[in-house]
This record gives sequence, C-alpha cells and structure tokens, in this order.
Amino acid sequence: ALVEELKTGAPGSVPGSAAKQPAATAKPPEGSGAVAPPNPAPARSPRPWKGVLRVAAVFVETEAVKTFRLMDPERAPIPFSFMPGQYLTFSAEISGRRVSCAYTIASSPTQRDYVELTVKREELGSKSRRLHDHVAPGDLVEVAGPSGAFTFTGTESDSIVLIAGGVGITPMMSIIRYLTDRSYPGDIFLLYGIGSAGRFIFRQEVEYLEKRHPNLHVVVTVEEADGTPWTGATGRITKDFIAQSVPRIVRRRVHVCGPPPMMDAVKAALDELDVPAAQVKSESFAQAKGMAPVAEVISQSEAASAGADPAVAPAASPDPAPQVAFSRSGKTGSLASGQSVLEAAEAIGVFIDFECRVGTCGRCKVLLTQGVVTMAIEEGLPPEEKARGIVLACQAQSDGNLVVVA
Repeated sequence: ALVEELKTGAPGSVPGSAAKQPAATAKPPEGSGAVAPPNPAPARSPRPWKGVLRVAAVFVETEAVKTFRLMDPERAPIPFSFMPGQYLTFSAEISGRRVSCAYTIASSPTQRDYVELTVKREELGSKSRRLHDHVAPGDLVEVAGPSGAFTFTGTESDSIVLIAGGVGITPMMSIIRYLTDRSYPGDIFLLYGIGSAGRFIFRQEVEYLEKRHPNLHVVVTVEEADGTPWTGATGRITKDFIAQSVPRIVRRRVHVCGPPPMMDAVKAALDELDVPAAQVKSESFAQAKGMAPVAEVISQSEAASAGADPAVAPAASPDPAPQVAFSRSGKTGSLASGQSVLEAAEAIGVFIDFECRVGTCGRCKVLLTQGVVTMAIEEGLPPEEKARGIVLACQAQSDGNLVVVA
C-alpha cells in the first residue's frame, strides 16, 4: 500500500497512517472563515537555565541606557523559553569579586533567535557600569534564568494597564511587543513617567506600535524640560493623570514598575481610585532606598582565597553597630546602617540563597526570631508569611539586634 501511494500520490491503506497527519497545525482553507488554532502562550521554563550567551549587538537607547542583544554562541535558538515580564541574572568577576545582578528582558518571547536586556548605567552599580563601559559585540557573558512572576501573556485579563517610571519600562516593553506580535485584541494602556523627553526609552518603536495597533494607548508625562521638543503631558504620574488616561480603570488589570517612590505614589493613587489590590501587580526596578549597590557579592570561598577569614565579623567601629545572629550557622556579625541582613550574612560567610536582590523574587526569605526590621520593598513576601515572622533578607534592615534562622 505504501509503494502504491508513492507511485500514484493517492492515499494508501497503511494502518494508522491517518493518525500521523499533524491535523492541529493544518491551515484552514483560504476564504472559509475558519480560524487556525492560536499559538500557545510561551511556556515557563521548568527550571532556570544557566550558561553563556554571546553579545551580538549593543544599541544606544538614551544617554544612560543601552540594549544588549544576546544570542546562543553558535547562533542556535536561545536555549530557554521565558514569559513577557521575566528577567535574567548576570554573573561576573569584577575586581576579584563575584557580582550578580538581575535585568529584565525587554524583547518578546515570540523572538527565538535572541534575547535583549535594556540596562541603565548606574554610578553605584558595578555591573551596569561594566556592561556599559566594557561589554561589546562578540563578548561572552554568564547568564542565569529566566525568573520572575511579573508576567502578562494576555490570557489573564481582557485588558492591561502598564504604568512605568524610567527604566521600569523594560518589562512593559516585552509585554507590549509580545501582545502586539500576537494581535492581542484587548486594550493595552501604557502610562510612562520620565524625568525629561530625552529619557524616553524606546520612543520611536513605541510611537510606531501605537500608530500600527489601535488598541495600544500611550500616554507619557515629563517632569522637566531638557531642550528636547515636547508637547505632551508634564508632571508626575498622579491619581488625576491615571483617571484621565484610562477609562474604567477599576475593572482592569494593572502592572506597575519603576523606582520605589514612584511605585508607592502610584499604588496609593490606584487605591484612591478603588482599583482592587488583587488586580495590581508590581515590581521594583531599583535597589531599595538606603541600600548599598545591588549585588556586590563576595562568596565564602572567594573571601578565603583573598586571604580573609569569612568566619570573622568586621572589626567593631567606635560606635558599635547592631548585631545580627544567624542561629543555624552559629555566627554573628554587625549590621551597619543601611545594610541588609543578606549583606551582613555575606560579610561573614553565612549562606542565604538569593536571586533578584530587590525584594520581588522571594528567594531570600528567612525566619526572624528576634528583633524588628523594616523592608522598603516586599513584593516577594506574601502577607501570611510576613505574619509568621518571615522576612526578605535582601530588604531587611534594622537599628537594633536581630536573630535570624540561617
């Protein structure tokens, strides 16, 4: 029967041959009015990937912001899948220290040949300075991920409001690119607050996408003039600005990303507008107020190789700092003003797992058994866990003595 089919081109009678036809991927007849099955939402990776990617290109977005396009070293498809809104974690040796830092993916999951990270150069951020000043096309970089739950694929709601401040637009851009790539039928609102018109990241692409997709509504407000022509809104993102920009916001899903003060103001405004808290998702795109530069990490083995004794706490200053005791490891270290429990742990070689270091992933949760802490950002900490004494080590600070299970 198979030979006859090959000779004549007519279907043969091979048992089970019909079952081998990929009916799910067949296109409907043209003009039939039928709709082909939609592509599924991108699958979340079962576990974070870790490896090396090559920098294929570097694009200058604004004076202080660059986009790094990363590809598989052999130009194969990127070796992981991700959701729009997730991030990757860089690791590198800088001045003898192992430094890690998380950066949100700005490209769309529909693009499988590369992944793009858009990074602002921070004067206090050693990793961002290294990326901006030393990383060039052809370089290899260590990457782990994807991670993060600040995601939206269009299946969660019939409309989305994206409120961003500064470089917090990067996860929003991944979402916008993905939704427009997939012809998402719902309304997409982007409310973007920036210091000046010259800091409008992705300006040309955002304006192009808005013209091309009638369901994408973009409203940008600028705080100050910088000589760049601007005829749009001015000032910060306020309750009135949100209400005027988004009709019926009370029924819509809202994502907020930006510096902590901006996020606090926006969430307060949303509360005044009666937007249910369950409909609001947020992710900070800056280190907590008062914290040391993000991800300046020295592991225990690296400290030992440098000749330091990781079991010895730093020498006491004339004005002794509060102490943090780690009950499981039996070590105690000082807790300087503005220093997090995670940083204090790393200084004396106590291991606490972490990932984002900005209070959103929840990886660094530990049990506080004595003392009181403040946390500038606690998006990764469910209220029921906080009530049981769980804290985020990367955010927990105190001016008193603490005891932590680690």
